[in-house]
Amino acid sequence: MRKELPQRLLRELLKNSKRSDRELAKVLGVSQPTVTRVRHKLEKNGMVEDYTIVPDFKQMGFEIMGLTFVKMRPDILLPEVMEQGREYSMKWPNVIFASSGEGLGMTGVIISFHKNYTEYHQRLNLFRVDWKDFTEDVQSFVIAIGEEKIKKFSLTHLKGVPF
Repeated sequence: MRKELPQRLLRELLKNSKRSDRELAKVLGVSQPTVTRVRHKLEKNGMVEDYTIVPDFKQMGFEIMGLTFVKMRPDILLPEVMEQGREYSMKWPNVIFASSGEGLGMTGVIISFHKNYTEYHQRLNLFRVDWKDFTEDVQSFVIAIGEEKIKKFSLTHLKGVPF
């Protein structure tokens, strides 16, 4: 059981990370100091990077979620260019995720939230201008926030995935 405790604790944190170590200890059938020790170890080892919420984006005033797919030139992989990309992405707080990857003929993805389509379009055009020397193609998929969802965005779904 001790060997499984870190995974069990992660599952419980995925369900609700706001619970106290005391509450988690009751659910897991161990002591509160044990939960605290295991949680700190998970944080130190990088298994838990952040405790956050998933808000109602529509109530926050966002109408659009944009998935922007980019085909980057190979020189994007140079360390100094990657650092420029990190710095550039940090200037855009509406960008919640940006990464290299592979699929659909593309090599990168950006996930962002926007007040409306006009704002998204302006940001996309600015990105195209700012990164024209490193991009070969830019495609987007826009999601209207508040439309019918098949499955809501939440990390709690991972609680049932074996790891």
